[in-house]
Amino acid sequence: MIEALKEEEIVNKVGGRFKLSTLIQKRLVAINGGARPLVHVDTNDKMEIVVQEILQDKIYLDAASEVQMTGDVPRSGPVDFDFDSI
Repeated sequence: MIEALKEEEIVNKVGGRFKLSTLIQKRLVAINGGARPLVHVDTNDKMEIVVQEILQDKIYLDAASEVQMTGDVPRSGPVDFDFDSI
């Protein structure tokens, strides 16, 4: 078992056991669907990755119980090109 889940710190950080369970489940679905980890850990254990994302304040649940990423996480997206300058 992951040691961090035995501690109350992670439960309190998220706002309770139900929210922690919801956040873990939703983030695991995203990672299993191809989302990239937001932290670098030397493991392929997806559960450990999610726990570290929570402990490092990379993800949280919003008021609608949707997983959100903090603003300091680099996000990849479409690149804007200025074709007029070519």
